[in-house]
Amino acid sequence: MLRKARIKQLLKKLKTSGEIAPEDLRGLTDAEKEVIRTLYDENLVDESLDFLESLNTDRELEKLKNRLNIPETPVIPMWKYLLKYAAVLAGAITVVYLYQVLFSSPPEYGIAEDAIKLRTGMDREIKVIDQTGSQQFVSASGEVIAEQQGNTIRYKPGAKVDELIFHELHIPYGKIFEVELSDGTQVHLNSGTRIKYPVKFSDPRKREVFIDGEAYFKVAKDKEHPFLVHADAVTVKVLGTEFNISSYREDAEVKTVLIEGSVAMTNSYNTGSKTILKPGTKGSWNRTSHTTRTEKVDIELYTSWTKGELVFRETPFEESLVKLERKYNVTIENRNPGLARKKLNARFSVDVESISDVLKSIGEVFAYNYEIKDRKIVIY
Repeated sequence: MLRKARIKQLLKKLKTSGEIAPEDLRGLTDAEKEVIRTLYDENLVDESLDFLESLNTDRELEKLKNRLNIPETPVIPMWKYLLKYAAVLAGAITVVYLYQVLFSSPPEYGIAEDAIKLRTGMDREIKVIDQTGSQQFVSASGEVIAEQQGNTIRYKPGAKVDELIFHELHIPYGKIFEVELSDGTQVHLNSGTRIKYPVKFSDPRKREVFIDGEAYFKVAKDKEHPFLVHADAVTVKVLGTEFNISSYREDAEVKTVLIEGSVAMTNSYNTGSKTILKPGTKGSWNRTSHTTRTEKVDIELYTSWTKGELVFRETPFEESLVKLERKYNVTIENRNPGLARKKLNARFSVDVESISDVLKSIGEVFAYNYEIKDRKIVIY
């Protein structure tokens, strides 16, 4: 278990350098490395140091936990993901992390499940995005920092923002969206994706964003400020390039496909490992083995979604169903075990073909029956 002095030493070095060096994490367990990475990713290094300075005894920690009313038993699924940190740090840093993540976001009462949502500012206010409308987003001082026009939000490069403020965009199943960051980087967001990014890149060393889901990045060139995309334990580092990254939590791998330029893939489980991708190459990091493999691929299979298409090439049937669920915002239950061994080759236009059209087309290749009730589909 990490001791308080060891934690402070690592965090102070991280605060000064702004980077996690491989030698800093040498000798730590995977769980301990994950804690340090999480605090860095969530911009909690300063808060954690302040907290440790003020925390002198375990009794004070217990008092703080009681004051925050943090239950010992998980009450929402996210706790299962976060509680592993408690075993590593005996709850010290975790209290800050849980408070920031679980208690700072307001409830989404009255907001439709299929709405595009933007969390803004320090108060984490939720804005609903109407893809047929337009609106402006302003800072606490009243200055316009971004504008939405239809299916795109664009952040103003010259906006005066004195502090680091993150926005978080959530794209539900069945929809796609675009965001242009303050540096000019363009990001296409696929269905079921969350992205967290600063209103303005103010770090003098780097530009960085956090992704859960799938996105196509066209990164604005800036040799002085590398662009970092964090997806689970994977970090993709670029200067200016185009690539697609997929990191849905239910998938076994985090996949990066390079379209042009060059990117470096690293992961927090093996900090000494770096994978350089060339155009037309896919890098896949396995969440179980913590290893990365590369292979040449047809990039259209991984980028067609940006044009409203679904392309399947020798895709396992069950994997195809997952992609259909995301794209059409439905749930599909397969009760035909014989289909699990099948592989699908097909191309569909989501804007033209309904889920019924797609199921009928696939049914012409694989013999099955299906029923649709509301958004629930059962295949027999």
